[in-house]
Amino acid sequence: MQTKPVIVIGAGLAGCEAAYRLASRGIPVRLHEMRPVKLTEAHKTGDLAELVCSNSFKSLSPVTAPGELKRELELLGSLAIACARKAAVSAGEALAVDRDIFSREMTNAIASQPLITLVREEVLSLPDDPEQLVILATGPLTSPALSESLSRFTGSDHFYFYDAISPIVDAQSLNRDIIFAANRYGKQTRALEDSGAGNDEAADYLNCPLDRDQYEAFIDLLLKGERVEAKSFERVKHFEGCMPIEEMADRGRDTLRFGPMKPVGLIDPRTGRQAWAAVQLRAENQSKSAFNLVGFQTKLKYGEQSKVFRTIPGLENAEFLRMGSMHRNTFVDAPRVLNLDLSLKNARHVMLAGQITGVEGYLESASIGLLAAIFAEARLKQLPLPSPPPASALGALLGHTRNTQNVDFQPSGINFGLFEDEPFFEAFLALRPRFPKKIPKDERRKAICETSFRNAQEFAERVKNLS
Repeated sequence: MQTKPVIVIGAGLAGCEAAYRLASRGIPVRLHEMRPVKLTEAHKTGDLAELVCSNSFKSLSPVTAPGELKRELELLGSLAIACARKAAVSAGEALAVDRDIFSREMTNAIASQPLITLVREEVLSLPDDPEQLVILATGPLTSPALSESLSRFTGSDHFYFYDAISPIVDAQSLNRDIIFAANRYGKQTRALEDSGAGNDEAADYLNCPLDRDQYEAFIDLLLKGERVEAKSFERVKHFEGCMPIEEMADRGRDTLRFGPMKPVGLIDPRTGRQAWAAVQLRAENQSKSAFNLVGFQTKLKYGEQSKVFRTIPGLENAEFLRMGSMHRNTFVDAPRVLNLDLSLKNARHVMLAGQITGVEGYLESASIGLLAAIFAEARLKQLPLPSPPPASALGALLGHTRNTQNVDFQPSGINFGLFEDEPFFEAFLALRPRFPKKIPKDERRKAICETSFRNAQEFAERVKNLS
C-alpha cells in the first residue's frame, strides 16, 4: 500500500468528502486549498466547502431522485450530509442549510482528523509522479493555471469552461398525439425502438411541430421572458454554435427557424405538410425515459422556461427533469477522458472528483468525491473496483459520467432521467399485475427508489469491509 499521503486538491464539498473518507479509513491525506491566500471571484471567505450559490440541497423526500441520493450518502457516512443535518434550516421537504454553520462544521470536521494535513496554498500544476495518487476536486472555478495543466492530460477538445445545458423532459409527459418521429432531410440513422409516434419509420428524433401563428406566439413569449443575469465570474463569450436561444431570437424573428428549430424535411403526419418550425427532442438515455430539447440552451429563469416551453405543441404538460442553463464552469468530457475509477486515461495517478467530472449540484459533487475516495482506497489496497450498482442513485449518477453513448456530454444533477430501465426490470415486472397497460409515474419512481436503497445498503456493506 502507498505510504505517501494522497494529495487532494480543492477543499469544496467533493474534496472535503474525499479527504475525510480516506483519513477515516486510516489513509493519510494532504488537502490543498488556495483560499484565503487566493480567492476566486465567487468565494468570500477562507472556510472550507463555502456555498456560493443556493443554500438548498434539494428534496428530502424518499421518492425523489435527490432524496434517494441523500439516503444512500447517509448509508456511506457522508460528511456533507452529516454537516448539513447540523446546519439545517426550515425549508419544507427540502434540506436547506445555514451557509456559515455548514461551512464551519465542514471545516471543523476536517481539522479534527489527525491524518489530514491542510495546506493553504495554490497548486499550479498536477504532479507528474505516477506513484503519487492525486484527487483533483477544484470544482467549476478551477484556476487558469491548474486548468491548463489538466487540459494537457485531457486534450483541449475534451475540456470545457462553461455549461451549455438544454432542458430535459420526462418522456411520459409528452403529448404523443402531436409529437412525431422523423429525422431532418429524411436521413435514416439509428432508430428509436419506441418513438411513441405511431409509425414505423426509423428516426432518432421526436419532433414538436409549430405552424406560423404558434411560432410567432412562441417568439413573442421567448423575447419577453425574464433572463438570469450572469455574475461576473460567469460572463463568457459564447461560441456561435452554442448561443442561448433567446439571444439568437434577439437577432431576428426567423433566426430560430433557420437554426435549432429548422423544419426542413419534417412532415407533420397530421397535415401532410412541412411544419413552419419544429423543436427536436433527442433521447437522453437508452431507456428513452427522458428527452433533451436539442439546441435549447438558455438563460431564462426556471419559472420562465416552464411557461415559455410549455407553449410548444406537444409539451403542454411537460415535466422538466432538468432546466436549461448557461454559466461558467470547468468540466471534462468524462466518458471520453476518465477510466471507470475516475482516473484520467492519460494519467492514471490523477483522479477527478466533484463538478469537474460533469455532475451538477452540492450533494452530487460530494457523491463523486466520496466515490473517488472509495475507488482510491481499493486501488491502494490493490482490491477490485467496488462500483455502486447501476440500480441505485449513486450508480445512476456515476453512470452519467461513464455513458459513452452520450456524444454531447453535458453536466447534470441527479434526476430520474439518469436511471436506466434495464436495472429495474424485475421491480417493474412486479408492478405489471396491478398495472397491465401502463405503470403510473409515481409507482415507477417509488419502485426505483425502493430498489435503489436496497442495492445501496448492500454496496455500503461491501465498502465497509474493504481490506
